[in-house]
Amino acid sequence: MRLETAAAMCGHCIAQPPAFDATRALADYVAPVSGMVGALKFAARLDLADVFARLFAAREPSPREADLVIAIPLSHKRESERGFNQSREIARGYARLIDLPLRDGVLLRTVHAAPQQSLARAARQRNVRGAFAVAGDVRGQRVAVVDDVMTTGSTLDDVASVLKRAGAVQVVNRVVARTP
Repeated sequence: MRLETAAAMCGHCIAQPPAFDATRALADYVAPVSGMVGALKFAARLDLADVFARLFAAREPSPREADLVIAIPLSHKRESERGFNQSREIARGYARLIDLPLRDGVLLRTVHAAPQQSLARAARQRNVRGAFAVAGDVRGQRVAVVDDVMTTGSTLDDVASVLKRAGAVQVVNRVVARTP
């Protein structure tokens, strides 16, 4: 796993390597970025999704690490309450800017779970275990997964696991922020 932020690999990831191949984070989850993420998610500041997408595109490695883009899905209930999926909004702009297909609907959230932000690491892992399924063909593909915040990596690890079981050859994450 590679990170663009200061620490290349945490101790937990060294002891138990995640299923994903790399993570590129724009910033640590501290002010002012944490406030921007909150404004996107909870105040519908969709203009910030475009800002994050442009920053991802500006940092896209060459050659590219992916063939397609997938956003972390919200549960139907949470997306209905919010009115949008912040990760999909970011992914839409990012995919357009780097000229890759956004494969909406390929990754499904099959379980409505408690919000991750209030849970400890072990509870986060249990909370997302089995919460995702693949509904499209990703065989032989390198997948870029977009999410807003990476805390313990439990969600992204579970997603990478199901994508790889479905035949993806590589899973790289694009996250706006990660907890230091």
